[in-house]
Amino acid sequence: MIAANIFLAIGPWQIALIVVVVLLLFGGKKIPELMRGLGSGIKEFKDASKEEDATNEKK
Repeated sequence: MIAANIFLAIGPWQIALIVVVVLLLFGGKKIPELMRGLGSGIKEFKDASKEEDATNEKK
């Protein structure tokens, strides 16, 4: 519950600052690769979650 409150407290200036820091740390060329990896990880997690739900429904 506390984590949700932290995300609600982040405003547009804080998000812009985070984006700038990420750009400085990783560079513009590395970010698409990082996002692609993050997206594939999320997709794998969702697929595993659906598979687990299907297995639990059969029991």
